[in-house]
Amino acid sequence: MTTFTISTQGQGLYEFTRDVQTWLAAQTKSDGLLTLFVRHTSCSLLVQENADPEVQTDLRQFFQRLVPPTTDPSMSYLTHTYEGPDDMPAHIKAAMMPVSLGIPVQVGRLALGTWQGIYLFEHRDHPHQRQVVAYLSH
Repeated sequence: MTTFTISTQGQGLYEFTRDVQTWLAAQTKSDGLLTLFVRHTSCSLLVQENADPEVQTDLRQFFQRLVPPTTDPSMSYLTHTYEGPDDMPAHIKAAMMPVSLGIPVQVGRLALGTWQGIYLFEHRDHPHQRQVVAYLSH
């Protein structure tokens, strides 16, 4: 088991596939199921396309429109607002998306598709240090 620390600089997708693959290459188990779990309530984990950065931009913009900040009049019903206008929307986004992933590992390599990468999806505006726990079972 290990923990990856991912530095974010605000809302967006942060790929950490290479970090995971490097860790896997050092493991004695070569096949199994990799479980990733993010230890925060205002970000998510995704397997998403890593070839075209426009996909990441569009995802971020879609979720910003779907769940705007609490300063938006459409969000006036929210009561958890004292941690900033991005906080409660970040919790809503994290409730809509996965906070854990299971990815098969074959011969020490992630069994991802050609265009897939592993991302932390940061839902807060300010920089954070996010922790993702990884465990390889067989």
